[in-house]
Amino acid sequence: MSQRTAPRGGMAWALVITSVAGFMAALDNLVVTTALPSIREDFGGALHDLEWTVSAYTLTFAVLLMFGAALGDRFGRRRLFLVGLTVFTGASAGAALASNLEALVAARAVQGVGAAIMMPLTLTLLTAAVPAAKRGMAYGIWGAVNGLAVASGPLIGGSLTEHVSWQWIFWLNVPLGLALLPLARLRLTESYGSGARLDVAGTLLASGGLFGIVYGLIRGPIDGWASAAVLTSLIAGVALLAGFVRHGIRTKAPMLPMRLFRSRAFSGINAASLLMFLGMFGSIFLLSQYMQGVLGYSPTEAGLRMLPWTGMPMLVSPLAGYLSDRIGGRPVVAAGLFLQAVGLAWYAVVVAPDATYTAQLPALIVSGVGMALYFAPASNLVMSSVLPHEQGIASGANNALREVGGALGIAVMSSIFSAQGGYASGQNFVDGLRPALWVGAATVALAAVAALCIPGRRAPAAGPAEPAARSEEELAAV
Repeated sequence: MSQRTAPRGGMAWALVITSVAGFMAALDNLVVTTALPSIREDFGGALHDLEWTVSAYTLTFAVLLMFGAALGDRFGRRRLFLVGLTVFTGASAGAALASNLEALVAARAVQGVGAAIMMPLTLTLLTAAVPAAKRGMAYGIWGAVNGLAVASGPLIGGSLTEHVSWQWIFWLNVPLGLALLPLARLRLTESYGSGARLDVAGTLLASGGLFGIVYGLIRGPIDGWASAAVLTSLIAGVALLAGFVRHGIRTKAPMLPMRLFRSRAFSGINAASLLMFLGMFGSIFLLSQYMQGVLGYSPTEAGLRMLPWTGMPMLVSPLAGYLSDRIGGRPVVAAGLFLQAVGLAWYAVVVAPDATYTAQLPALIVSGVGMALYFAPASNLVMSSVLPHEQGIASGANNALREVGGALGIAVMSSIFSAQGGYASGQNFVDGLRPALWVGAATVALAAVAALCIPGRRAPAAGPAEPAARSEEELAAV
């Protein structure tokens, strides 16, 4: 492996560059949701047609994440980061300039390609630039920024749509991307993975499998879970992923070696991430509609009232990173997930057609603290559970599972909502929202149980584990 030492001041620059890039990619998951009525007013089309402005990005992002990480390991992480950032920035401008719905959906799909290349490399580039003893705090800041982006997407999208125009949810990325490109070229240090040949068969199996599952989950509530297209997509996706697992076991140099999952740390944190995003994404998706459709807030007003939840990562995640350096990541992640589950359960208890903001506030605060405690240590646990030359693969796999979890959460919780309630009245909406929130709380509680399966720190006085010092045998042992 070839990896040079970062220049003086490289740590701070790497943190700024990777955090802003991660923010851009994470923000675009949900930023379009509150703009859909305005887009429909300009371009026409049914609401389920407009949902492709969300799902086109989610699909390409999810299915190409591991491939993007593998390309970075093979051809240079900084080089591919620049490629992904360029594609993402250009596609953002294309989305803003789109003259019809088809062009907008196509631009969103290309955006997802750029994000899939760029996003998993942010962690590997940050890890290469930050000394092991300071990674907890660095991951804390990185996690705070990315967590804020995921949760504040509806607020930013709603505010720009309400006060400027929906095109500005895409124009926002352009100056940020143009500023990051020269900074990344000059301030980031090039690093590589193992240099192994690209696993084309594994890439096709993983991409096809994830595409089938995510597509089926997104289309299920629209076409019906028993429809031929949805069932075929889900079955084919599961079959291709089973083939991917078999390929990872039997192939000499697979894209994602299945032996990594023999590590309790790697398996535990990935299971926790999948379940966390399932519960969180589905909850934010429904609660945003509840605040606007039932309580009567504008998109901006609803986003502001969710700030105790969405803004909490900026305050707590750096502290969470510090705590993970001191006591280990497992207890911090598990505590955060349990608090997130408590917050969602609390919301399920107090939700009502005429609920006051005072009644909702404790649930928002508890959920925000829990989410913040999860993000930073989770990143640290992912990167420290594998060898240095496998960190790109690990980052891509973890981010792909998060995206799949988010798509699954929206699909599952929307299905529960539709079965128990609807949009006929405020009470009808609450009748569907309450059981969905209980399912979200239970799912995040399961994520906390998965986090507890991660091995604890063996030598508390020794400081954070240094992946480079751990052999493959040591990683497999945990």
